[in-house]
Amino acid sequence: MEKIPFNESELKVVREEVARGSVVRYYDRPISEKENMRLMYSDGYPMWIPLGRGGNLSFNPSVIPDNIARAFVSEGVPFKKEDGGGEDMFGIHWVYVPVAGGSMEDPAYDHPLEDANDWEEILHFPDINSWDWAKSREINKDYVTTDKWVVVSLLNGAWFERLISFMGFENAAMAMIDEDQQDALKALFAKTTKLYMDIIDKVVEYFPEVDSFNVHDDWGSQKSPFFSQEAAMEMIVPFMKQMTDHIKSKGLIADLHSCGHNETRIEAYIEGGWQSWTPQPMNDSEKLFQEYGDKIIISVNLALPPDLTEEEQREAARKFVETHCVPGKKVRVSMNTIPAAFEEELYKQSRLAYLKLQG
Repeated sequence: MEKIPFNESELKVVREEVARGSVVRYYDRPISEKENMRLMYSDGYPMWIPLGRGGNLSFNPSVIPDNIARAFVSEGVPFKKEDGGGEDMFGIHWVYVPVAGGSMEDPAYDHPLEDANDWEEILHFPDINSWDWAKSREINKDYVTTDKWVVVSLLNGAWFERLISFMGFENAAMAMIDEDQQDALKALFAKTTKLYMDIIDKVVEYFPEVDSFNVHDDWGSQKSPFFSQEAAMEMIVPFMKQMTDHIKSKGLIADLHSCGHNETRIEAYIEGGWQSWTPQPMNDSEKLFQEYGDKIIISVNLALPPDLTEEEQREAARKFVETHCVPGKKVRVSMNTIPAAFEEELYKQSRLAYLKLQG
């Protein structure tokens, strides 16, 4: 891409929005957020450091039953979280919990599976061709026509998180390491992976505007992963690689959502083919960036003290750019609240730094 020199006029705020309770400012930038993210995932560098919110458009259409069950619908028709819950695509029952702002498996129903060896007889896979994709296209065509980066989240995943919904946590964890269940579990994961690849194909067919798939598979608690690196590599990573290869074959981005203290599983994520991951704050995202930032794009968590002066905010931004806009690595910033002076300085300094890196 042609180098575009920085101009102070780029710092002009052209509009503001509210996202997740914080103000999102849009500046008079030379290219769109979508184009900058495409550069982020290219062989070169973005124009500026992307932030973890604001420039993205979450697209989670109600045509996929899990989005309603999990109260996670984001589309062209307004959706009230209170209307969430009910059956997911496998017939698992969910109930919306207002205090959590999301859904959980309905405790009034038993998990259908106790032993992974029985999955072919017990589990019923959905017929995704029966879902009204054409209607979804009609109600969402304007919604996805945007200069933002369009991200589709695939909830529950195809692997461990999905297994929990089938078996409950204890049985799912046991199946990962029980030699008598492992072959059956691999066969199940092969089929759930194929299902998700088919869903990805449908999304791409009806919504060519989509840029990225954010695939969910939570692997850990607040303190540690749920299972060993060896179990991850044997039982899940090969199927992850199939899915990420499939996403990339469409010219799209494979982005991982994996909650928990999973920093010691970063090599499994890289082996699985993920191009980016946003670790939760209990992970040392700075260490992950320094050690693995040349292999996967890490969103570094930042939490600035609330009482910083404007100049202190700008100094923090300059230091961040100095240590993160470096050859061979790219980075995103994850912040719940982004002070205006920090954001402005981060944009300006990263623009200048990436211009130098482009040569």
